[in-house]
Amino acid sequence: MSESLLGSASAPRCCSFSTVKSWLPILTWLPNYNLRWLQMDVLAGLTVGMTVVPQALAYADVAGLPVQFGLYSAFMGGFIYMFLGTSKDVTLGPTAIMSLLCFSVVGGEPHRAVLLSLLCGLIQATMGLLRLGFLLDFISYPVIKGFTCAAAVTIGFGQVKNILGLRGIPTEFVLEVYYTFAKIPEARVGDVVLGLLCLIFLITLTFMKMTLPSDDAPTYTRVARKLIWAVATMRNALVVVGATVVSFSWEAFGHHIFTITGETAQGLPPFKPPPTSDTTANGTNVTFGEIVKDFGSGLAVIPFMGLLESIAIAKAFGSQNGYRIVANQELLAIGLTNIMGSFVSAYPVTGSFGRTAVNSQTGVCTPAGGIVTSSIVLLSLAFLMPAFCYIPKASLAAVIICAVAPMADYTVLDLLPFGVTFLVCFWEVQYGIIAGVAMSGALLLYNTARPKIKVLICLFTLSGVSFPATEYLSHFIHKTALQESPPRSVVLDCHHVSVIDYTVVTELADLLRQFKAQGVRLVFARLEVRM
Repeated sequence: MSESLLGSASAPRCCSFSTVKSWLPILTWLPNYNLRWLQMDVLAGLTVGMTVVPQALAYADVAGLPVQFGLYSAFMGGFIYMFLGTSKDVTLGPTAIMSLLCFSVVGGEPHRAVLLSLLCGLIQATMGLLRLGFLLDFISYPVIKGFTCAAAVTIGFGQVKNILGLRGIPTEFVLEVYYTFAKIPEARVGDVVLGLLCLIFLITLTFMKMTLPSDDAPTYTRVARKLIWAVATMRNALVVVGATVVSFSWEAFGHHIFTITGETAQGLPPFKPPPTSDTTANGTNVTFGEIVKDFGSGLAVIPFMGLLESIAIAKAFGSQNGYRIVANQELLAIGLTNIMGSFVSAYPVTGSFGRTAVNSQTGVCTPAGGIVTSSIVLLSLAFLMPAFCYIPKASLAAVIICAVAPMADYTVLDLLPFGVTFLVCFWEVQYGIIAGVAMSGALLLYNTARPKIKVLICLFTLSGVSFPATEYLSHFIHKTALQESPPRSVVLDCHHVSVIDYTVVTELADLLRQFKAQGVRLVFARLEVRM
């Protein structure tokens, strides 16, 4: 009796603890945490931190925001994802794609970017709570590739003006291309030289990292291989630091030959609710409803693309490293990250493929590595902001160009959805995604309503045949079956045939020989002999 009572009492406790673990994945690995995991997580966190700081500064420029907003957006994800994430490798923060989408919706207005983060987070978290992750399946792979390719071209070319040191270039892609080429004679020599040197340095280190031999190859010693890998991994930080030192040196002697980032806000961002209204330059107050209306389709596109990018990255690295992720839990993690991020002036974030790859390659063991990365970002905000004003824009442009170049992948089989998405994205990013989804949906509906039917056998029902109908019957059967490619077999249902004459019999015998010659069959079904 006592054992029965004990069993019935422990079952609910076990069930409730299992439920808590499903909502807080940290409980699955924290009890087993050890010193070795701590060492690997700290190493990975430091390495990713050296990558995220220069990238965050650069991506803020893509979003049209002051550089400090990139760092504001880069630290909240590490804290939230440690508790809620189901992938040990994923790092959340600003990315090139989300920065471009953010700029297309808010046009570089900081207050609206922060509010957009809150609204996107609410949508994403709600989808996670309602287990609506399956909706992401309706965005096809060609649409994603079309968007990422267009984003790579748009973002990459958008940084050419910073490499050249040009000013007054419009943001619309077509006008941007025209005025960039038209103003080449106005290029600043210092920016061009520095930008090209940064690009060469980044490309060289990337190539060296990609071509490193395996551990057992005798080309390098183990120490040399690790050194090259570490330098190549931290290439973005090295480029930005080196360029900043060069820029500061020239500025100190009064030579303004580089276009620099300029004055930046110092210190940590205040923790406060995101603004729900805005004021235009002429003093007009814009209400919350008007802002949401201005966001338009961006409120649907940005949350979906953020979730899609993050979950795709998590699944890829989960498959590579032998663990499974929970898609709906990932929705909740990224949603809460964007919600809490809006309280520290962050714009929408998602998973970063490049930084996640660095995290995985460095040997991270748990999501706790994100705490170290976030701490580096906070330390940069607290102590390094005065130095960031000397960062040359050309060096950040080189970082962005090298980051987005691998996104330009055109190996897609479904050309129509890819092409529609790719082309329309140059007009308006969110419209390109919507157009691609609509095209994929239309093709799906068409294929559903008009499935391909392969007819192998034709069934004809005869109601009575006499010699005047012989030629017509022969021609119809011949056209329907023997002239097709490949020829089809035919079944003649003779159940209703009560009268037949010699002319018809002769023609059918001739047809039978033709069918045999073509390698198909002419079958007479339900024949009745009537006396």
